[in-house]
Amino acid sequence: MADYAHQTPSAHAAAPDAVAPESDHPAIDPNLPDLENPTDDQDQDSSVSDCESIVSDDHPGNALLPFVGAGLTELGEGDKVHRSIKERFVSRLGELGAQVTVVAIHRNCSSSVSARARAQAFQVYSQAVQKKGGGDTANVRYAWYAISREEVSKIFSYGFSYSGKPRNSGLYGCGVYFAPDNHPLECVKSAPADEDGLRHLLLCRVILGKQELIRFGSEQSHPSSEQYDSGVDNLSSPRRYIVWSTQVNTHVLPEYVVSFRAPHRSRGLLRTLEKSRRPTSPWMPFRILILELSKILRPSDVNLISKYYRDHKAGRISRHLLVQRVRQIAGDGLLTRIIKSFRIKQSRAEVADHGTRDGLE
Repeated sequence: MADYAHQTPSAHAAAPDAVAPESDHPAIDPNLPDLENPTDDQDQDSSVSDCESIVSDDHPGNALLPFVGAGLTELGEGDKVHRSIKERFVSRLGELGAQVTVVAIHRNCSSSVSARARAQAFQVYSQAVQKKGGGDTANVRYAWYAISREEVSKIFSYGFSYSGKPRNSGLYGCGVYFAPDNHPLECVKSAPADEDGLRHLLLCRVILGKQELIRFGSEQSHPSSEQYDSGVDNLSSPRRYIVWSTQVNTHVLPEYVVSFRAPHRSRGLLRTLEKSRRPTSPWMPFRILILELSKILRPSDVNLISKYYRDHKAGRISRHLLVQRVRQIAGDGLLTRIIKSFRIKQSRAEVADHGTRDGLE
């Protein structure tokens, strides 16, 4: 399989609001060792036997023994890849990182025939996406996925579809949601604790290819056209990669399982961190507001609101004046109904994130 360690996302010519631009970090973190050969100094032909020989002296009882049966092997704490993944994971959790303890990291050895076939299929689709996009890469990135202990062996043995309908809010389309490598907090929030108090995240390689913006509340279930491969919830600072259900077993390759402990009080800290990033008064992004208003108001009114919004972005009018103009055109009653509906949808998304996977209780 190709080494993605030093590849960066390719640029695609598209409408400004349609495709995620290149970010300031590479598709695959160059600080991580070559994940196809984590020892970095051994032949690829010996990687499977070396993988099987790694044994940890600090194994958490029998809690993770089922992982071995699924073709996974625990990395020792002194292993180069173990250190890289652990340090990156904890450092991206902010204040919560000090309260999280990484107990074990397991690697997918792809030792079974089916596992090797899935790895080969991932390479084939990566090459196909790269060729279709006409770029230098297939825009392959690392991403996190929250998972229960029981699901680990099922996914590594049978793929994502075996686990049934993805358990997510569904508010960014009908796909499987992954959190970017630099934002694991989104998955930590929804990772369920097993009976031993451990939580588990998959670290996967994901073929993103050419991404399109999936707006809040979308019911999209596939690419909007053949030019796109995946979705993203935000162009400049994504928190969700959306891989369509029909592609999840060809465009996603689970490589590691990170098992960790988080104290019970972490739920309160997570909510505090979330609230600190939100406005304290009712709000709604203007782009989404304009989109909703376009379904109701006359095109001339929507165009005028859009003009005021562009003037505000260009610094020609204040936010206060922008709000006044929008209220004059749309009316407080309509605005209240739209914002209330938006807030209800947002609350449902939060309930899905915190409630369906046991939260961090």
